[in-house]
Amino acid sequence: MIEFLRRLVRLLPSLITAFVLALAVWISAVSSSDPLVERTYPNPLPIEIIGQDPGLVITSTIPSSVTVVLGAPQSIWNQLTTDTGSVRAFLDLSGLEAGSHTVPVKVQISARPVRKIAQSPQTITVTLERLASKEFPIRVVTRGSPAVGYTADTPTLSQTSVTVSGPESQVNRVAEVQAILDISQATETISRTINLVAVDVNDNPINGLSLLPDRVTVRQNISQRFGYRNVVVKVVVLGQVASGYRLTNISVFPPAVTVFSADPQIVSDLPGFIETEPLNINGLKDDLDISLSLNLPAGVSVVGDQTEVLVRVGIAAIESSLTLPNIPVEITGLQPGLSAVISPETITVIISGPVALLDRLRATDVRAVVDLTTLSEGTYQIEPEVEILIAELRAESLLPESVEVIITRTTRSSSGTITP
Repeated sequence: MIEFLRRLVRLLPSLITAFVLALAVWISAVSSSDPLVERTYPNPLPIEIIGQDPGLVITSTIPSSVTVVLGAPQSIWNQLTTDTGSVRAFLDLSGLEAGSHTVPVKVQISARPVRKIAQSPQTITVTLERLASKEFPIRVVTRGSPAVGYTADTPTLSQTSVTVSGPESQVNRVAEVQAILDISQATETISRTINLVAVDVNDNPINGLSLLPDRVTVRQNISQRFGYRNVVVKVVVLGQVASGYRLTNISVFPPAVTVFSADPQIVSDLPGFIETEPLNINGLKDDLDISLSLNLPAGVSVVGDQTEVLVRVGIAAIESSLTLPNIPVEITGLQPGLSAVISPETITVIISGPVALLDRLRATDVRAVVDLTTLSEGTYQIEPEVEILIAELRAESLLPESVEVIITRTTRSSSGTITP
């Protein structure tokens, strides 16, 4: 037995050497088939917050993610990139009070074998503040003024107070909570839902706060002042447009004006409209833009010293249609050495346009043309192009819509005549 132990001791260095060599061979074999790879983890690695006291809030900026360099066999990398939960980064705020703290960013890796080689950032400075809540009255801030002749009453709110929550330092900066309402040029009551804004003593908005509710409905009554009245503008028209034309539209800008009188009874007795000076449209053929004076009763004036309005008159020709039969179809662009036969040789053209122009139209003012410039021998169905010398007239339809054109090559006979 003793002899055996002695021999074992003498062989121990050889056994250890053999074991180390075998292990090296095994590691080499494994590394060659599944090599170790070091690289940056490719998936976004957001930083999770754990252990935060619910009575505290983070007021400092926290990076959205962390970058880590990992070393792992290639086969494990496949698992790391497909399983997004295999690598996590988090900040543990357990037990931390209000104030600034330098907290390490911990990286947790569930896959094995994986080695973390580097990360950025290693630590993050976290500032914690206590949460605070405070109730504030809501103040309506009106911007602008109603239209001339109108007045704004005191606005009413669907709720008169708001609870402001957030970091204690931010809540302490709040001077008031505002609902801002624009009443510029308003002529009627406004009811609008408005977002609330917490501001400091300099009227600067304060961010990072929670408002409950965050919006309210504001009703602002707008009423007309005594002695003022809105009336529409009525255009007084004389005469008729030219024969063959029709009146399509008469519009006035502004369509209504605000009038005022030192005697409110005069304004009250108005019929609801103010007339313009007469507009003579006799014989007109074209649209017309014209400024007309207002015919104001004695003692009545227009707010803003506006004494004229813009009147736009729309005039259009009365249209009809005319049928022209037997319009010859002309050929243009036929290549040398070719001849063409058209069937039918004439077409009927229906033309529409102003009656006055149709009455002047003659058959010689209309041409029907087929362009054969790009065509060679063959049979074609072609829609003639209609040319009308009076530009305002247009061809509505052709009967028939297309004609047959047969193009053949001409030949010269022994007698010198040309035959198709």
